[in-house]
Amino acid sequence: MPQSDDDRLVALEARLERDDPRFARALRAGRPARPREYRHTRAWWALGAALAVLGTGIAVADGLLIATGLVLTGISVELFDPHRVRPGRRPRPLRRHARDGHTPE
Repeated sequence: MPQSDDDRLVALEARLERDDPRFARALRAGRPARPREYRHTRAWWALGAALAVLGTGIAVADGLLIATGLVLTGISVELFDPHRVRPGRRPRPLRRHARDGHTPE
């Protein structure tokens, strides 16, 4: 029996509320906020701090500060990835395909 459109909309609304409650509340109020995938305020602050550490390391000619700045820059750039796994969530396992010699799960 095909699922009705109302059931699909209710399921979509529940999933949206679970994934990004702030966006769902703002959408309900008529003032949509940017989805979580496009909010990068913390990432910009982390990148700025990392570049400041890197710049200080270059100015002072200290290898440890340069290395720390490079590592922090790499970490902060990862924060811009919209598909990263959020804390508290486990990544979904990769599905194997029959063409790889495995049966699908």
